Amino acid sequence: MIINERTFVMVKPDGVKRRLIGEVISRIEKAGLRIVAMKMLQLTRAMAEKHYAVHKGKPFYDGLIKFISSGPVVAMVVEGENAVKRMRKIAGATNPMDAEVGTIRGDFGMVIGRNIVHAADSPENAKIEYSIYFKETELVKHKMIDEEWIYE
Repeated sequence: MIINERTFVMVKPDGVKRRLIGEVISRIEKAGLRIVAMKMLQLTRAMAEKHYAVHKGKPFYDGLIKFISSGPVVAMVVEGENAVKRMRKIAGATNPMDAEVGTIRGDFGMVIGRNIVHAADSPENAKIEYSIYFKETELVKHKMIDEEWIYE
């Protein structure tokens, strides 16, 4: 049975500026997940503060807000079985130096503050996060032709 869990993924400004959007999308698709919404946008300070509200008051908060709103990002809603856990595995550890080779951060990240991609850490946070960027009507429901070969 396919569990259509959703997660939120964002290619951060460093990933966009380094031309890694296609690489990130390719890894998501090759893992058997499907993208149900995607857009490129420039975050306002208000959007960034809403997205990273859980980090407010932490020493790195101001730098994080400044960075995430410093250039365009690509926001995505990704769906599939265990989408949150799978996407976190594809992204790799937050600190690229701790991320395994073969993950996005392990292959392309150099420092924690420029780690290419954001991936929600729970289904609940994913919904909160993607609701900042997408209306429910913007999520496209569709089935991939190869799903019978991906899921039991």
